Amino acid sequence: MSLVELLLITLLLVALAYACGGWLGALSVCRWAGVRDPRLAGSRNPGFSNVLRLYGARLALATLVLDAAKGMPVLWLAKGVALPAWAQGLVGLGVLLGHSYPLWHRFRGGKAVASAFGVLLVLTPWVALLCALLWALLAWRVRTAAVASLATACLAPLASWWLAPDYVWVVSAFALLVVTRHVWNIRRLGRGGEPRLERRITPPEE
Repeated sequence: MSLVELLLITLLLVALAYACGGWLGALSVCRWAGVRDPRLAGSRNPGFSNVLRLYGARLALATLVLDAAKGMPVLWLAKGVALPAWAQGLVGLGVLLGHSYPLWHRFRGGKAVASAFGVLLVLTPWVALLCALLWALLAWRVRTAAVASLATACLAPLASWWLAPDYVWVVSAFALLVVTRHVWNIRRLGRGGEPRLERRITPPEE
């Protein structure tokens, strides 16, 4: 494969990855369940933790699965055509950018944690599983999704350096995006106003 062919294939797959990432699982799940758009209540984030607080574990789990799985086909394609690690990383980043900043939703996307897990599960499965275990333990212990997500994002590059050194810069870029998407959560944590990872009895009217 020539350099030109490599770049063209990579750009095509990045664009496809962005389109896949822009499918927000929370919106589809809530629409299918006949409940309110999660962007209109709670933290207004279309992701796992807000759906969990608003509507419970069943819809939250469905959101998690969709957001993790939606980028996998294009990543399998990237690996199938033997793209180098840096190109696979760009395709994975396309998924996360599509989820975080979807053009057709006015760039109002999610925090990319579940999507990052799905991407890592294809590119660096052992890193993904280690990060998932850490996230689950922290979420259970501190009951705050933002703390679990930020700590896991900081660990991921170190885990990659140990388990998948060819993908260190890729995982570092993913972690930086996740941390950037949690800027407001960091500010709320500093003020003690970050919502806990618990379901409310009824969604707030806003």
